[in-house]
Amino acid sequence: MSSLSSVNITILGSASAQPSSTRNHSSLALRLDGDVWLFDCGEATQHQIQKSSVKMGKIQKIFITHTHGDHIFGLLPVLAGRLNGAGGTIDGVDDPRAHAPPEDVPPLEIYGPLGTRAYVRHGLTYTHTLLGAPYVVHELRLPTDPQEGDGTALAPHPYERPGRNFLQSEDGAWRDICRERLVAVSAAPILHSVPCVGYVVNELPVPGKMDPKKYIPELKRTNTPMSVMSRLQQGESVTLSDGTVLHGPARKPGRKIVILGDTYDPSPIAHLAEDACLLIHEATNAHLPGIDPNTKDSDTYEIVEERAKSRGHSTPQMAGAFAKKIRARKLVLNHFSARYPGNDDTDEEARKIMGRIRELAESTFGGEVICARDLMSFDVGPRKDA
Repeated sequence: MSSLSSVNITILGSASAQPSSTRNHSSLALRLDGDVWLFDCGEATQHQIQKSSVKMGKIQKIFITHTHGDHIFGLLPVLAGRLNGAGGTIDGVDDPRAHAPPEDVPPLEIYGPLGTRAYVRHGLTYTHTLLGAPYVVHELRLPTDPQEGDGTALAPHPYERPGRNFLQSEDGAWRDICRERLVAVSAAPILHSVPCVGYVVNELPVPGKMDPKKYIPELKRTNTPMSVMSRLQQGESVTLSDGTVLHGPARKPGRKIVILGDTYDPSPIAHLAEDACLLIHEATNAHLPGIDPNTKDSDTYEIVEERAKSRGHSTPQMAGAFAKKIRARKLVLNHFSARYPGNDDTDEEARKIMGRIRELAESTFGGEVICARDLMSFDVGPRKDA
């Protein structure tokens, strides 16, 4: 396989700091040909997975944007659920999970800023959680962070494998922190009230469009097996028996998905995020006079924006402006205040509120905008320009 056959996103949680009856804390699942990568694990993410079509056993990687509780408090339960974790046994009863796993068992990989490794290690250790498979935590270190070490003196959990500490490149990015056969992930800091990261998931270049009429006559003329068409489709060059060289179509850019954590200014990641097929950007607060009954009479948009920024967050207009700046194809808004209901698919008042939030983002973006809703699921199709 030379390109992904299926890319899907399921929103597991779309709330900000306070969850509501219709919005869970932050998390989303990115499914790549069946494998599942989670981005953030707020409280009750495991419950949301159980309500969705996402398979717990398919989770291979977890990416944490920052260590605020609404983005990480669900990480340990997900680890325990995914890796057969539970409490131990009484003295004298052997539990195979008390012993280190075989070295040939691949670990579940976790990526996050400084503190992620210590949080997981302390949480598993002091809750006496045993695991049935290994994990590893890689950290994205800022220049002001310790460049080495684990950030804690506590001994590693028996099932913890040594992780890497990634240092920023000259442009401020952490490039290729994860590289699979068809996908690579890079990251960069974004501005929030605490250290925060945005992730860019890049599908590697895909085969270009092939015109068989350009190749088949040459293959027949030289009695070359038609099986070489598969090599040409992959962009390879093939030398025929008479010395003629056929060149396969050039590869085209694959899909690019940009997933941001909380931010009032994501500009440090802009150079990585350009021409994204999909941008996921927070929109915690909005000014909705005449629509949201909780809107203060004294508020103006400028006041709401300044208030959001002071807390490290964005408005729909700010999200739309960044989407336009990076020439994103589509924008998904998430991380909504608890005052904005997540049942706009069934409730008319909620539909009016979320519809207006979408319009505000469209006013500065000009492209397609979707307001995330818990358990919403959608595919990310191949690039139309590929």
